[in-house]
Amino acid sequence: MSLFNTMTQTRYYILSAFFCVLFCACGVDRTIKKGDKYLAVGEYYDAANQYRSAYSRTPSKDKKQRGMLAGKMAYCYDRINSTQKAIAAYRNVIRYNCDSVETHLALARQLLRNGNYKEAAKEFLYVLDSLPDNKLAINGLQSAESAPAIKQQGSRYIVKKMDVFNSRRDDYSPVLAGDQYDQLFFTSTRNEAAGDELSGITGTKPGDIFYSEKDDKGKWSKPKSIEGGLNSDYDEGACCLSPDQREMYITQCSSDPTYPRYAIIAKSSRSDASWGKPTQVEISKDSLSSYAHPAISPDGQWLYFVSDMPGGHGGLDIWRMRISANGLGGVENVGAPINTPGDEMFPTFRPNGDFYFSSNGHPGMGGLDIFIATVDKSRHWQLEHPGFPLNSQGDDFGMTFEGPHNRGYFCSSRGDARGWDHIYSFELPEVIQTVTGWVYEQEGYELPAAQVYMVGNDGTNEKLSVKGDGSFTKVIKPGVEYIFLATCKGYLNHKQELKVQPVEESEDYVLQFPLPSIQVPVMIDNIFFEYNKYELLPESKTALDELVELLNENPNVTIELSSHCDYRGSAGYNKTLSQNRANAVVAYLIEHGIAADRLSPVGYGKERPKTIRKKMTEKYPWLKEGDVLTEEFINKLGDKQKQEVCNQLNRRTEFIVLRTTYGQDGTTPKPKPKPKKEEKPELEFDGFDIEI
Repeated sequence: MSLFNTMTQTRYYILSAFFCVLFCACGVDRTIKKGDKYLAVGEYYDAANQYRSAYSRTPSKDKKQRGMLAGKMAYCYDRINSTQKAIAAYRNVIRYNCDSVETHLALARQLLRNGNYKEAAKEFLYVLDSLPDNKLAINGLQSAESAPAIKQQGSRYIVKKMDVFNSRRDDYSPVLAGDQYDQLFFTSTRNEAAGDELSGITGTKPGDIFYSEKDDKGKWSKPKSIEGGLNSDYDEGACCLSPDQREMYITQCSSDPTYPRYAIIAKSSRSDASWGKPTQVEISKDSLSSYAHPAISPDGQWLYFVSDMPGGHGGLDIWRMRISANGLGGVENVGAPINTPGDEMFPTFRPNGDFYFSSNGHPGMGGLDIFIATVDKSRHWQLEHPGFPLNSQGDDFGMTFEGPHNRGYFCSSRGDARGWDHIYSFELPEVIQTVTGWVYEQEGYELPAAQVYMVGNDGTNEKLSVKGDGSFTKVIKPGVEYIFLATCKGYLNHKQELKVQPVEESEDYVLQFPLPSIQVPVMIDNIFFEYNKYELLPESKTALDELVELLNENPNVTIELSSHCDYRGSAGYNKTLSQNRANAVVAYLIEHGIAADRLSPVGYGKERPKTIRKKMTEKYPWLKEGDVLTEEFINKLGDKQKQEVCNQLNRRTEFIVLRTTYGQDGTTPKPKPKPKKEEKPELEFDGFDIEI
C-alpha cells in the first residue's frame, strides 16, 4: 500500500471518530434535554431513564457531566423511593467530586432508609461538621444511633403481611369501612388498574382505588377495582371516608405533558353501592402547591391533609381546615411538634381521637416512621414512637383501625428490594372495654338517623353518631357510671344506665335502645291478666315498670293506653273487659308516679284488630305487611295454629302518643317524687338540644 493511500485511510478514521464523538455528544445532549423536560413536569421515572442513558454514553473522563447526571438520577430515584439506585447514584456524585453538603445529607437519609445505620451515621456526622444546627441531620444521626436498639427491644405489636391484598406493585393506604369493618379500600398500581399507559412518575400503571370484602367466615375476597366514576386513567391515591361513610376524599393527580404534576384532593359521593365521579375540593387559590393524603377527624369537623404550600416547616407538612355546613374554610398548619423540616405525611385518626401520621423528620428507624400524637391536659401534643415491628427501616404509613380496637392494617416498603409498598395487618393486644348499642324502632328496624348522648360521672359528656345498621361502639372506662340516652326525631327517647366493672380481659357491653314511634301504636309486651279477668298478674310488673321509666324519660308526652280483645265473645262483654284492663294498667302507672292527666285509658274490645307491620312478617312469614287480623281474615287461614297466633296478636295492650307538649302549653306537670337521701343524684344531659 502506498504512503498516499495510508495517509488517506488514517484521515478517514480520524474524521470518522471525530464525527462519531460529535454525533454521540449531540445525542447525549438531546437525551439530557428530554430528561430535563420529564423532570420539569414531575415524571421522575421517565427522567431517570433518560439521565441513565445519557450517563452510560458519557465518557468516564468527563467527570463533571457524569457527576451532574448522577446527581439528577439520584434525585429522581429518591423521589420514586428507589432507595438502592438512589444510594448508588449519590455515591457516584461524590466519586466525581460534584458533591455538596446537601448530597451527603440526601445520601445519609437514603442509607438510613435502607437500614445501613453505621454508614448513615458517618454521613450525618459529615453534614453536621459543616451544618451543626441542621435539624434533619441531628435527628437523622439520633435515628442511626438508636434504631438498632429500638429493633432489638421490639414491642407488643403483632405484624403480618397480608398476601390476599398485595400484588407485585404498590398497594398502600388501606381504609376499613362497613358497619362491621368488613370492607377494605386501598390504592394499587397493579396491572388491573385502569388506563393503558404506564405512569411517567413511577413506571407503573397509575394508581386506582381497589376494595376487598370479608365474608361471614372472616375470609377476605380477591381485590377488585371500584366500579362507577371514582377511578380514572389518572392517579387515584390515598383516600379516606367521612364518618357516615357516604363521602370519600381521595388524592388525585391528573396527567399533563406540559405542566407540573400537582396533586389535588377530590371528593366522591356514594349512591347506594356506587361511587360517583370525584369533584375537586378547593383548599386554597394556590395552584402551584400539592394537596394530598386527606383524613377526616372522628367528629367530622376537620379535614386534615398534606401540602408543600408556603408557610410550612419545610418539606411536606400536615395542615387542616374546618368542615361546616357552608363548606370548607380556615386553612391552618398543625404546627410543631408534629411538623418538622422533613416530610410529614399520611395523617389518620383512631376513633378514640389519637392522631397517627408518618414522618422522616423525627428520630425513628429510617424512611417514614409512624408516630402517635395525643393531646395532654394542657392541650399540647405529645408524640410517641410505637417502635418495632410496627416501624422498620423502610416506609411505614397509612394506618386504619377496626373500630375502637388497636388492630387493623397499614402499609410498608420493608423487605422489598424494589421499594414497593405492601399492606400488613397489625394488632396491639390490650385490655379494652367497649359498649355496643343498637338503636331501632320498637316493633321495627334500625334507626341510623338516631343520636346517642353519653354522660359519665367522670365528666364524660359526648354526642355519639349511629352507623347505618343502627349501632354505635364506644370505649368506656372501668369504674365509671354512664347514662346513655338514645333519641331520634319522630320517636320517644330511651335511656340506659351502665356501671363499668374492672376486668382482666377485654369486654364488650351490649345495650338495646328500642324507640317507640309517636306516629303508630306501640305494643306493650308481657302484660298478663287471668282469663276473663282484669286484675294484673305479678308477671306484668317488669313490663309496666319499663313503661313507667319510659314516661319519666319523656315527661312532655301524653298517651292513650288501650286494651284489645280477640273476636270471640260478645262485643259488649269484650269492650267492658278491655276497658277495665286499660284502667288497671293506668292505675298502676298513676300509683308509680305518672300524672293522671297524661294517661287516657280506652278499651276497644274487638273493634280494632291488629294491623301487621313489616317487622312482624319476619317472625310470621305467612303474614304480609298491611294484613288486618279481622275475624274474616283469621277464619280464611284454615290452620288452627295460625288462627290462634292471630288471636294472640289481637289480645294486646298498646299505647299511642297523643301529645309531646305536656307541661309546655300551659299544663302543669306533676312533680317527680324527691329522691331518698341515700339515692345518688341523677346525671344530667347538660349542653345538648334533644328533640322528640
